[in-house]
Amino acid sequence: MFLREVTILREKFPADKRYPFSVPALAQSKGLPFQGPVTFFVGENGSGKSTMLEAIAWQCGFHTAGGSVNQTYELEGSKADFGPYIRLSWNRKVASGFFLRAESFFNFANYLDQSVREQPQYRDDFYAPYGGKSLHEQSHGESFLSLFRNRFGRRSIYLLDEPEAALSPARQLSLLSVFHRLSPDSQFIVATHSPILLGYPGAQIYSFDEGPIQKIAYEETSHYQLTRRFLENRGAIFRELFAEDEE
Repeated sequence: MFLREVTILREKFPADKRYPFSVPALAQSKGLPFQGPVTFFVGENGSGKSTMLEAIAWQCGFHTAGGSVNQTYELEGSKADFGPYIRLSWNRKVASGFFLRAESFFNFANYLDQSVREQPQYRDDFYAPYGGKSLHEQSHGESFLSLFRNRFGRRSIYLLDEPEAALSPARQLSLLSVFHRLSPDSQFIVATHSPILLGYPGAQIYSFDEGPIQKIAYEETSHYQLTRRFLENRGAIFRELFAEDEE
């Protein structure tokens, strides 16, 4: 484990408390300690989990549109406004790793293709970490797995924002096998809605709902509880859901 703790510098927050400084989980928390190689951030949309992950990426020097150190391309809305308001404490700092933003992965694939067009002599070097070919020549799910299986290595930190977006349940399990293979020597911090990913053995889970940020057990997450209830009695859920629509 490399990253030991994130400290939120609340004393530096702007006085007007504009977004994202008004988000309860960020405004009411002092920080997050990391106690294992795999940590998950959970919470509803807008709860601050992706904002925190993006800020960590900014502090690590990764491109906040998605990528690693020394990979730069323009993408609107990737400024990491919260980045300067946290401090990272390391057991041992590493510069290698990757920040995956599922919502901007298409733009990252474009960046790789553009790099190949500009320097075709380095085509193999550019594509080797991604399965040996353009990410656009692979399905969305295949391109994610190519990244995980080929680009991810040891002694690195990986920040993944909703990686399940392109993965079937079976491929989510494949991602967990990557965690298992690399976690003794690498660290993963993942923002997710997936009850499959959250079930990774021994993972630390932080809930960003109803701030401040707090550690939560897998079985206590709403993701697990709702999924279990749906699988056990989906008819009851549909009756409740459709009854609300009829009121």
